[in-house]
Amino acid sequence: MALLAAASPAGAGPWAQPKGQGQWIVKYEDMRADRGFDPDGVLAELPGERRDTVAGVFAEYGVTDRLTVQFKGDWQSGEDAFVEFEGRGPIEIGVTWQVWRDDRTAASLYAGYADGGEGRNAGYAPPGVGDGDWEVRASVGRSFGSASSVGLGRWGPSGTFIDLQAARRMRQGLPDETRIDATAGAHLGEDWMVLAQAFGGQADDGGPQWLSVEASVVRDLGDWSVQAGWRQAVAGRETPESAGPVIAVWRRF
Repeated sequence: MALLAAASPAGAGPWAQPKGQGQWIVKYEDMRADRGFDPDGVLAELPGERRDTVAGVFAEYGVTDRLTVQFKGDWQSGEDAFVEFEGRGPIEIGVTWQVWRDDRTAASLYAGYADGGEGRNAGYAPPGVGDGDWEVRASVGRSFGSASSVGLGRWGPSGTFIDLQAARRMRQGLPDETRIDATAGAHLGEDWMVLAQAFGGQADDGGPQWLSVEASVVRDLGDWSVQAGWRQAVAGRETPESAGPVIAVWRRF
């Protein structure tokens, strides 16, 4: 289940890594937008195409069965009608504490610090704006049995889960933010998994809002996995209607 939970780029999931085990994920995203959501949430044409390309790494390791350390970082390039940039994005390190867990349900708390880079430190902000950020996050997840065990027949998924997360990000140089993320996943046999995810948030003081959805497929290859999907912004305020492919390689160790 730790593998399932870590599919979310928003942060550590509710299932902590076992002691002495971990994983890393290398992800590539290519987001583009010709339109954006104006201050009233209405779509309008942008002055020029916006492009954001990100190559990132996520890693986590179980220090104990209840404490997991996490690292995130990325390299970005992009352009819009006003600026062209390339450089490091934010680097974040944090810890997840497994508050409670049984055979199917888990709850965790996360705290982390991010150092801003030359790239976009917030999706709605110009490159380089924003300094150090603190984030606290609460996560809860639940796994379910196979399709046959819940009355869906032999052709349904062999296992499913849901993961809900709420976070507060205290920013320097940008408004503080509240975020809510959700993930649902289903195993299809032993080697395939499908994920449906939603990432939403709002900046304080009537600032930007955003909501993106993502669908992806994950193929397991032993200790490796390959993920491919598509992300689409579906609502917001003062934020681009970005969309594009997401490709990732996972490695468990």
